[in-house]
Amino acid sequence: MFDREREKIQPDQASASSAFLGKGSRVTGKLVFEGPGRIEGHVEGEVSAQDTLIIGESAVVNAQIKGTSVVVHGEVTGDIVARTRLEIRAPSKVVGNISAPSLVIHEGATLDGKCSMGASESADNSRKGPMLVKSESSPLKTGSEGTV
Repeated sequence: MFDREREKIQPDQASASSAFLGKGSRVTGKLVFEGPGRIEGHVEGEVSAQDTLIIGESAVVNAQIKGTSVVVHGEVTGDIVARTRLEIRAPSKVVGNISAPSLVIHEGATLDGKCSMGASESADNSRKGPMLVKSESSPLKTGSEGTV
């Protein structure tokens, strides 16, 4: 009997947060979410999430944030690094540098900081052109001395 009820609840919970920091909560230090998480309270320090992280409308976060996908509705002071996507929704206010390969900023949201939308470091290395190396044994010749 309970198993059937549990099966009905689980699909709805899959899209919900597995960890929730409520409106009256205050955390100082390092906060780690191994699954999806939602913050509605006050956080100071560092926040990391292995899945989607939602910063709620009532949240005040003074922290460095790293997550797979980050959605901001509240107030964040600190840098945000999202591995796949960063969404800044109204009425949020972000003060700090952001980095994400995919970025959405909704009308009514504010961002005060620098934005980087570069790919991963390994992808950046593969796009670099050939390196020029000067050899001491064969100096470059210019002008009437010859061609390179």
